[in-house]
Amino acid sequence: MKRTIVVGVDGSPESRAAADWAAREALRRDMHLRVVHAWLWQPLGAPIVQNRDTEASRAQDILEEATAELTHRHPSLPLTAEVLQDTPVPALLGAAKDAEMLVLGTRGHGVIAGFLLGSYGQQLIAAAECPVVSVRARHGRPVGGPEEGEVVVGQQGGVEESAGVLGFAFEAAAVRKVPLRAVRAWSLPPVYGYSPGSMWIAEQFGGLEPFEKAALEQALEPWRLRYPEVEVVEQVDMGSGGHVLLSAASDAQLVVVGRRVRESSVGARVGSVAHAVLHHAACPVAVVPHS
Repeated sequence: MKRTIVVGVDGSPESRAAADWAAREALRRDMHLRVVHAWLWQPLGAPIVQNRDTEASRAQDILEEATAELTHRHPSLPLTAEVLQDTPVPALLGAAKDAEMLVLGTRGHGVIAGFLLGSYGQQLIAAAECPVVSVRARHGRPVGGPEEGEVVVGQQGGVEESAGVLGFAFEAAAVRKVPLRAVRAWSLPPVYGYSPGSMWIAEQFGGLEPFEKAALEQALEPWRLRYPEVEVVEQVDMGSGGHVLLSAASDAQLVVVGRRVRESSVGARVGSVAHAVLHHAACPVAVVPHS
């Protein structure tokens, strides 16, 4: 059985862009595409005329329109389509349980507001067991337009922690036949962060920056061996992870970032780096759970 990519559609331009991106990715990786639309009949406690059959028919129309467009554009693509009888978050989490990735369309609300605050997307990205790819409908670029640029991945932590993120990024670069830019950000620790142990480690490498470069090289080594055809560009810069990664990804076709989840009074939230990239990157963003 082929591995599966799941994409959620809702009839919006963003979901059309997401479905097209997912279709291309399925063809690149020789995977099956599962197109889903979540709909659940929930009568409102308000004096508004509602018709269950009409809404059910509309849900089916959304799905059929999406699949017809994909079949026309990608006739060799193996796909299935299904209306899921549930609310969006549990429906998509269930559909993606055994998938290689979940793809979502994302609405933009400007540079300041970002585009995931308070949305289903943030809940899905924080809770999904598989990588989640967020795709915008880019202004001025039609669905089906060319994809250009390298794949950029943010590397954090050690070899084991970043294995899932780097594995996803290397495979993405390999199937696209483009270079992979591996980015690691670092900053000077506060005064209280200096300790004899940490300074001894830094001194063994000739300073903090050489230490960070060595850490990146060590994390990349097993993936270079597995994907020798992928050209790798290493970039180690001082600064916040979000700013460094966004700067490196200005011309990328895909950004891959790891996911750390923290609990808050309003539910699970992704870490600051993933949050920044999701809000401000112009290209699709893949958020991969840390190993």
